[in-house]
Amino acid sequence: MKRNLLLISNSTNAGEKYLDWCKEMIAEFCKENNIKKVLFIPYAGFAQGYDTYEKKVKDVYATFGVDVYSIHHSNEPLKEVMQAECIAVGGGNTFYLVREMQDKGIMKAIREKAFAGMPYMGWSAGSNVAGLSLKTTNDMPIVEPYSFETMGLVPFQINPHYTDFVDPKHGGETRDDRINEFIAANQDTYVVAIREATALRLKEGKLSLVGRDNKMKLFHHGKETKEYSLKEDINFLM
Repeated sequence: MKRNLLLISNSTNAGEKYLDWCKEMIAEFCKENNIKKVLFIPYAGFAQGYDTYEKKVKDVYATFGVDVYSIHHSNEPLKEVMQAECIAVGGGNTFYLVREMQDKGIMKAIREKAFAGMPYMGWSAGSNVAGLSLKTTNDMPIVEPYSFETMGLVPFQINPHYTDFVDPKHGGETRDDRINEFIAANQDTYVVAIREATALRLKEGKLSLVGRDNKMKLFHHGKETKEYSLKEDINFLM
């Protein structure tokens, strides 16, 4: 029950600066946990370059007095995880992120520290890996991880960037179609689909939807798909 999580759907809203919509939320998370330094896991954003990604995140966190150090600088990533007071996992490609976390041997260590109470925050792919597996990511499988299993910091699947918009000119599967395929194949598992500008907050054993006024959608095999607003109780998922 010690888990202390902030799982954000997206880093950037259309027309807004990077992490701008959730900056105050992140700042408050850091303040209430007295966080001064964050270990950043940049692997999902490999295509832009780790130094570039670190600087983007570092510049935002510096505005509220928190230092960011990216794990890619270290020759001992496992040691960095074990010494971290807080970890943030950035967005990008979830398959690449998981493969790198597995290669570096840090996934189990992050899980153990998070269950012991270390504050953990992630956005997009960083939220995906907090769930049971990466099976409900939206990303293309550009590399092959050793396993789809992720950290299980929460006992359900997460689908970030969720939208039920349907382009009338598009004849392919919708996001709902894909998630319904997942629950047909994984009938005991909930999928929490979080829309842009929302996040999941787990604090003192209580799970809540936070952010701007938007709803999440909950999928489970054999149950009616239901939406939940910011004020509704979703703690039954834990």
